[in-house]
Amino acid sequence: MPADTSQPDPQQLRTMLQGAARRDAAAFRSLYDATSSKLFGFALRILIKRELAEEALQESYVSIWNNASQYQSQLAAPMTWMATIVRNKAFDLLRRLDDTVEIDAEQFDTEVINALHDPQASPIEALQMSNDAKALAYCMAALEGLHRQALSLAFYHELSHSEVAQQMALPIGTVKTWIRRSLERLKTCLAKRGHA
Repeated sequence: MPADTSQPDPQQLRTMLQGAARRDAAAFRSLYDATSSKLFGFALRILIKRELAEEALQESYVSIWNNASQYQSQLAAPMTWMATIVRNKAFDLLRRLDDTVEIDAEQFDTEVINALHDPQASPIEALQMSNDAKALAYCMAALEGLHRQALSLAFYHELSHSEVAQQMALPIGTVKTWIRRSLERLKTCLAKRGHA
């Protein structure tokens, strides 16, 4: 895929996502054309192998198509939301492969960590990630999907426990338990990796 250094316009991406939510195939195609090279590059940094990155990207766009109506612009920029889906699909693929794929720590997934802190950041910016952040990304990926989502909403999006519960349509007690357990698992994982 050709290198594309231009940054897609977030408002245009929001409009395309709204179209995809209405099952507008042309809007979804435009969304794919505007974002696929950047998201492919992101998947490739995590998975290293081109065929695995292509598989993760395909699964990601299926998920984007199926979940476009769930996108909430007040929570994340479009590229941040889509990059998070790609990141999760890439890590799911790694788990399915039973850790047979070696992750190159120097080319790890920096974009989502940075993009979640800065909604305007593109998933291609800033490739200098500290070892602690790499370890955190690895340990976050090891969490069960819904637990990771609850923790991400609470810490990366700075939502209160009640806001997380509302966002995920779960009882607040469940959310508090998940976040507490996830933090304990993160602490254990980071300690094992020498980053506690």
